[in-house]
Amino acid sequence: MQQQENVMALHIGDVAPDFTVDTQNGPISLHAWAGDSWVFFFSHPADFTPVCTTEMGRTAQLAAEFTARNVKPLGLSTDTADEHRKWIEDVNDTQKTTLTFPIVADADLSIAKLYDMIHPDQSETAAVRSVFIIDPAKKIRLTMTYPMSVGRNFDEILRVIDALQLSDARRIATPADWQKGKEVIIPPSIKNEEASVLFPQGWTEHRPYLRTVLVD
Repeated sequence: MQQQENVMALHIGDVAPDFTVDTQNGPISLHAWAGDSWVFFFSHPADFTPVCTTEMGRTAQLAAEFTARNVKPLGLSTDTADEHRKWIEDVNDTQKTTLTFPIVADADLSIAKLYDMIHPDQSETAAVRSVFIIDPAKKIRLTMTYPMSVGRNFDEILRVIDALQLSDARRIATPADWQKGKEVIIPPSIKNEEASVLFPQGWTEHRPYLRTVLVD
């Protein structure tokens, strides 16, 4: 397996470290495999574990939602590709789905360490539930970390992808608890003169620094 030098900490805005690794679908190189898509890269402590099984199944169930957003899911578990193939049979059976996205085989923990997924207070040999949203420029746009005992909220994962993509497309920010179709915020860096061009439909000014607007 080829990969970049170990990274101690990854921050929003960093280029996601590239790696070449085996999956149950064959070898992939992250950057080449991602292409022009976004990536939802998420880790799991181990195969054949209950919370992970539901999360893998939920990701497979949401395949159309990810595709509609030009997002490729990529799982990681600290087991082998052969073990992944056996586990996927359980995932498909218990979660009533068909899992096709790749799951990184990381039995030697090299990718988990590269992405700082090993938290010793949780386990020395299994990854915590990390989330990295990576954009088509291969930059990390969002990170989330859950403890091993807590399953992810996939509604939130889709929500933040929507927020990031809308922010890129329309130069806006999103307020607390924002949902698709709701008002967004015009950042203070955009002055009213420019805002009138970007948002000719007009906006509501709650304060000079807090302007909200509906966008398509």
